[in-house]
Amino acid sequence: MIVDSFGWIEWLTEGELADKYADYLRSPEKLITPVIVTYEVYKKLKQILSEEFALRVVAKFHETKIIPLTADLALLAPDVSLKWKLPMADAFVYATALSEKCPVVTFDPHFERLRQVIIPKKNDRK
Repeated sequence: MIVDSFGWIEWLTEGELADKYADYLRSPEKLITPVIVTYEVYKKLKQILSEEFALRVVAKFHETKIIPLTADLALLAPDVSLKWKLPMADAFVYATALSEKCPVVTFDPHFERLRQVIIPKKNDRK
């Protein structure tokens, strides 16, 4: 399972939707992290909190299965982007999900019409 960048950031900063992601993030060994998620989370946390905190989070990502950017993903992501009209980062996340045959947990509206996507309800306990 992949949790998108927004989910990680919400959870780590105790944002408004943190509890919607909490259950998905409790077992990092079951998670898959596309390298672009590492980039986005590190950048945002460094910007809003500190480099030290951002580095600690990136170290925690090593408990997940990190998927590097490969030539295959670099060719699949543009196809995904064109087919579903996804921005670059979302296309890499979704291409990784397709490649790894796993769902993406997200509130991002770009993903609403895609399969293999879990969009928690805002009024759910999860």
